[in-house]
Amino acid sequence: MTREGSLTLDRGLALLQAVADAGGEAATISELAVAIGASRAAVYRLLVPLSERGLVWRDGNKVRLGVGLLRLAGQVLPQLREAARPVLRELAEKVGATAHLSVAQGDQAQAVAVVEPSWTSFHVAYRVGTRHPLSAGAAGKAITLRPGGEGWVTSSGELEAGASGVAAPVRGVPGLKASLGVVSLEPLDASVVGPAVVAAAVRLAEVLKQPE
Repeated sequence: MTREGSLTLDRGLALLQAVADAGGEAATISELAVAIGASRAAVYRLLVPLSERGLVWRDGNKVRLGVGLLRLAGQVLPQLREAARPVLRELAEKVGATAHLSVAQGDQAQAVAVVEPSWTSFHVAYRVGTRHPLSAGAAGKAITLRPGGEGWVTSSGELEAGASGVAAPVRGVPGLKASLGVVSLEPLDASVVGPAVVAAAVRLAEVLKQPE
């Protein structure tokens, strides 16, 4: 790709992000021009291929996200799940607890990938699709954990009586707010499990950021 083509692509992506950042309100051409530091004429040109692919929808001077994004979004979780599975498998076998990846969906955490250990007598059955508030459980709290400190969060009996959890945030992946953790019906030694969960979260981030 030429330098000019690369710059055009970068501006197009910046424009798409600016439309998304408008939230529920439609962004105007003038607002988008200011947001990406381009002229109104440039914004009109960039909108053409985005509109043709259904990624944005123009209503006169206003621009909204297009339904074409739904098709792309539908492929995100399956690919994320596939990328996370080897990391979760290694963690589940090492710790002897059910490992899971959760992502933020508004003010809730949703489990998108779960791997159960193969050698334990019993373990927690944690369903893909399970949701709970970000303010409850290790998985939710880890998503909002700020840098600094130990790097992991623990919980006990917050979501299920007798269940203990340890989770760490997956950091450094643009656009992803997620946590990786384990849950067990037996008490977890956070001094041992915590570092293992953090290391797994770092490995997953490296996988997701790996260039093609």
